[in-house]
Amino acid sequence: MSVIISLLALGFLIVVAYRGYSVILFAPVAALGAVLLTMPGAVLPAYSALFMDSMATFLKNYFPVFMLGALFGKLMEVSGFARGVAAGISRVTGRSRAMLGIVSICALMVYGGVSVIVIAFAVYPFAAELFREASIPKRLIPATMSLGSFTFAMDAVPGSPQIQNIIPTTFFGTTTMAAPILGPIGGVFIFGVGMAYLEWRRRQASMSGEGYGTGHLNEPEAVDAHALVSPLLACVPLAIVAAANIFLTLQIPKWYGATTTLALTPAAKPIAIEVSRQVGVWAVEAALLLGILTVTVFAWRRLVPTFVKGSHAALAGCLLASMNTASEFGHASTSALSGEASAARAS
Repeated sequence: MSVIISLLALGFLIVVAYRGYSVILFAPVAALGAVLLTMPGAVLPAYSALFMDSMATFLKNYFPVFMLGALFGKLMEVSGFARGVAAGISRVTGRSRAMLGIVSICALMVYGGVSVIVIAFAVYPFAAELFREASIPKRLIPATMSLGSFTFAMDAVPGSPQIQNIIPTTFFGTTTMAAPILGPIGGVFIFGVGMAYLEWRRRQASMSGEGYGTGHLNEPEAVDAHALVSPLLACVPLAIVAAANIFLTLQIPKWYGATTTLALTPAAKPIAIEVSRQVGVWAVEAALLLGILTVTVFAWRRLVPTFVKGSHAALAGCLLASMNTASEFGHASTSALSGEASAARAS
C-alpha cells in the first residue's frame, strides 16, 4: 500500500507539472496528501518539521550553485561568448556533420558550466542555419540539442559542474570526479547510441525526400559572423571553469583535511564541517566564480550596459529553478516518511 500511495502522489505531481501548474505550489499538496492517507494526524507536523526542513536544507546546500551557474550563463550570453563558441564549432564541423557539430557545441558548454537555458538560446540560430544548409528536418533540432545538453555531458562525464552531478556528492561523500572509469564508459555509450539514433532518423527523412521544411515559425535571424567574439577567446571561461573544478576537487581535501571547524567567536561552540560532503559544492562554486571573473575581464565593455538587467533575469531564473527543485526534494522526503509509516503499520 505504501508503494501505491507514493506512486499516486508522484503521479499527481507529474501530471500537474506537465499541465503547467507550479511545482512550488503542488509539491507540498502531493506530499501531504500521501501523509494524510497514512498518518492523518501528522499532516501539519510533517509540513513544518519535514517538508519545510528538507526544502530549507536543499537551498542551504545548493542555492549558491544555482545562483553562480545562472549568472555565469547569463554573462556568457550577453557578452556574446556563447555564440562565439557555437560559431567556432559550427564552422569546424560544417554542414556535412551538422548534427555532430550541434551535439559537440552543447556538450562543450554544459561541461564548461553554462546553464541549459542559455545554451538553447545561443545554439538554436546555428542549429537552424546548419540544418537548413544540410537539408535536415528542423523537427530534429530539439533531439539533437537535447543529446548534447541533457545526457552524457551533464552527469556521466566526471567533473561536470552541473547541479545534477553535484547533488549526489553531499549524500555519498563523493566529488564531481566520481566514477572516473564507469562515467566515461557510460558517456561514450550514451553519445554513441544517441548519435546512431539521430543519424538513423536523418537517413529516413532523406530517403523519404523530407528536407528542412518550409513555413516554420520563430525562425532565427541570420548570424553576423563579423560581430561574434573570437571562438578561442570565448572558450577561455569554459576551460577555466572545467580546469578549476577538477583542480579544486583534488586540492580542497588536502587544504582542509577530513573535517574542519568554524568558531565564530571564542565563546561560541565550534561548528564541525565534514569536508568530504562539501568538496563537490565548494569546488564548483569557486570554479564558477573564476569563470564569472574571466568573462567580466574580457568582456567588460559589453557587460556594463546590460549587467543590471541581465543579472536580474539570471537571479529570477535561479530562484525559480532552485525553489522548484527544493520543493521536489521536500516532496520526496515527506513521501518517504508516509511510506515508512505505512510499512511499519503493515508489519
